[in-house]
Amino acid sequence: MVDLSLIESEAIEACLEVGRFIRYESENFDRSHIEQKNSFNNLVSYVDKESEKKLVKALSAILPGSGFLGEEGANIKSENGYQWIIDPLDGTTNFTHGFPPFAISVGLQFQDKMVVGIVHEIGKWECFHSHQGGSVFCNETEIKISGVKTLDEALLATGFPYHGLGKTDEYLEIIKLFLRQTHGIRRLGSAATDLAYVACGRLDGFFEYNLNAWDVAAGAFLVQQAGGTVTDFKAGNNFLFGGELCAGNAVQGEMLKVIQQLWRF
Repeated sequence: MVDLSLIESEAIEACLEVGRFIRYESENFDRSHIEQKNSFNNLVSYVDKESEKKLVKALSAILPGSGFLGEEGANIKSENGYQWIIDPLDGTTNFTHGFPPFAISVGLQFQDKMVVGIVHEIGKWECFHSHQGGSVFCNETEIKISGVKTLDEALLATGFPYHGLGKTDEYLEIIKLFLRQTHGIRRLGSAATDLAYVACGRLDGFFEYNLNAWDVAAGAFLVQQAGGTVTDFKAGNNFLFGGELCAGNAVQGEMLKVIQQLWRF
């Protein structure tokens, strides 16, 4: 077994280096370089692609023979049981508009179990990170989920998908219920950041559907490490590849009850 603390430390350095590249590009970004993926509002830029190349190169050097699953096409089979799940720029639409937050998300699995998670939010230059068996930190400060116990005291976050819009109406009805029962809902535009904010107690819960593994792998691990709960909408464990995720502190169970009132499975 490798030294996960060392792997985490070296991966953080890789994220910071790529973060410096993204931050520089954000100050000089030419919006004519924006491309569309599979829908008109699902954007990608040369910054996403170049950032993924840089991450793959750096992380491969840290753990030779490891596999990759990346948003911008990195798909490398593991030779040693380890796989990096990476989003080089979570919040591309925010980035292209100069609107924070946007983040690097790096998760490491060993034999399908998450063992390292890093979310580096570039706007505030905050790096949220942990490894299996360790504490969770924002930069050098240890963090935990908030102590909020009930939904009527909670601040939640959500997002809106780029595809699968056939469930929009019922999703909006769920949001309406939450608006009546909580302190409010925020839409930050970066699922990785949303989850990191749950882990550090700024948010009490986060829910969304049509997510990808690279959106949530690192952040969900951080929430769990910080004492929170993460499930799919059925209260199961298929949130990494199942596309539906509900994460939170003590209110997570209440959140699921609200979602399940209206969600069509």
